[in-house]
Amino acid sequence: MPHVEFEYNREVHSNTNMCPFEIVYGFKAIAPIDLLPLPLQERTYMEASKRAAYITKVHEKTKEAIELKSERKAASMNKHRKKVLFEPRNLIWIHLRKDLFRQQHKSKLLPRGDGLFRVLEKINDNAYKIDLPTNYGTSNSFNVADLSPFTSEDTSESRTTPFQGGMI
Repeated sequence: MPHVEFEYNREVHSNTNMCPFEIVYGFKAIAPIDLLPLPLQERTYMEASKRAAYITKVHEKTKEAIELKSERKAASMNKHRKKVLFEPRNLIWIHLRKDLFRQQHKSKLLPRGDGLFRVLEKINDNAYKIDLPTNYGTSNSFNVADLSPFTSEDTSESRTTPFQGGMI
């Protein structure tokens, strides 16, 4: 197991473009013996203050690389995300997920959405309390991903919901 750990810590990470040994010790270990204080590289002869400054610089560089990578990842993940905000008293549709609405999901032919319900309260930008009847048997707070706004174009004559692809 120590050999596996050593090999893992020698691999270059995609976020930092450095291996964990390089981040912690300031040099890339080639073999386990490199971790002993032997004069294998010039950096082992550095004065303590120079070595501390070098390691601090490596840590700052690593932190910047991780922050840059996380910003890029967040930007790519949020590229197609729409921010949907509801106000109290707005009408919405609810997505009937199988894990929350077991009683309503007896057949795959039943609608995947139900509504119209009123928004009672905004908990935060991602969570809302809904005026949900007690026969649903679940909490009345929902994530915004399970909610869809009601538009005046939706008619009660149509048997589809925003969560269905076509007419039934």
